Amino acid sequence: MSGSAGAIEDCSAEKKRSLRVRYVYGMIFLMYILLAWLVRDYGQKFLPQLHYVKACGAGGNNCFRMLGVLRVSLGCFIFFFLMFLSTCSTSKVDEIRSNWHSGYWILKSFLLIASMAVPFFLPSDYMQIYGELARVGAGIFLLLQLVSVIEFIVWWNKYWTPDDEKKSCSLGLFMSTIFYVASILGIALMYYLYAPRLACAINIFFITWTAILVLVMMIISLHSLVNRGLLSSGIMASYIVFLCWSALRSEPPYEKCNVQKQVNSNADWTTILSFLIAIGTIVMSTFSTGIDSQSFQFRKDEVQEEDDIPYKYGIFHLIFSLGAMYFAMLFLSWNLLNPAKEWSIDVGWASTWVKILNEWLAATIYLWKLISPVVRQPKVHQEPMQQSDDSILP
Repeated sequence: MSGSAGAIEDCSAEKKRSLRVRYVYGMIFLMYILLAWLVRDYGQKFLPQLHYVKACGAGGNNCFRMLGVLRVSLGCFIFFFLMFLSTCSTSKVDEIRSNWHSGYWILKSFLLIASMAVPFFLPSDYMQIYGELARVGAGIFLLLQLVSVIEFIVWWNKYWTPDDEKKSCSLGLFMSTIFYVASILGIALMYYLYAPRLACAINIFFITWTAILVLVMMIISLHSLVNRGLLSSGIMASYIVFLCWSALRSEPPYEKCNVQKQVNSNADWTTILSFLIAIGTIVMSTFSTGIDSQSFQFRKDEVQEEDDIPYKYGIFHLIFSLGAMYFAMLFLSWNLLNPAKEWSIDVGWASTWVKILNEWLAATIYLWKLISPVVRQPKVHQEPMQQSDDSILP
């Protein structure tokens, strides 16, 4: 008994260590993001001796900034992808791969430095290829993030749905009202800020289509065949309204239909604060998606044993490696030829369309999750009732 109790305590201690180490990897990811920002905005001033300055030429400021961000992003990708390869098949906390995930920090420090340095010695042509691949990887990251967000919304709806008489639906109804009111106010505010005149046709289209999606999700959620209630659709409505607002904010600063950009055209404290919030959002979204390994499992009914790892290490590191590609695209505004300006992130028409498509895809996935049980439900064929011999009168 004492041996089994000691084994249980060891497993519990190892699980706690693996849970704590997630924040260390989050700090490493944040360090890479800050390094990418420094190289993009100030690298040419402090690191003029880098060899790829010659590849860009004397006036190639945008080229220098683009290559700098891609090299830092590639270093981050290499580190986390190697961690993914070395931990992807880990299942038990007593495996050596689990110890590698949680420990061996001296060895991983050398790996971190090497992965950070190697991309700066690669030819610029390789960076162009990596930039095109990063677009694909960033798109995959956004798709996985959508799956994670929608799974969370579905879980939250199930949690607050009154499945018995003891659970009250008053709080769920209150939360539904809050989310729908916030969505309506958000749509009205976007019309005021980003569509002040009829000439702003593209913005009017974005906002109006978002309002239509909100209405469609509410109607389908309340349909008798679906009957999912208003909470999940209310949360999803707020989410797609937020994505639309974020897309409109990403429009170029010279856009005449952007009232807010005309007021805050200089890099004042609000611009810097928005930039820092955006960096924090990148880290938090990557971290939350990485630890949500349950959403990416095909079988979700597996029984958790005492010595199983608390989360999938491989998925965790894979999400961070894709997140490295994602933050590169944000710093470059998805444009390898004309990256974002100083103290800006994810600004430009390319960024706007990526977010709009992300919004439409999120609504499509959510609507499919609503109607898929109805569509895949087998149809019951009722055979005509036969009359018994007793019922037939002579």
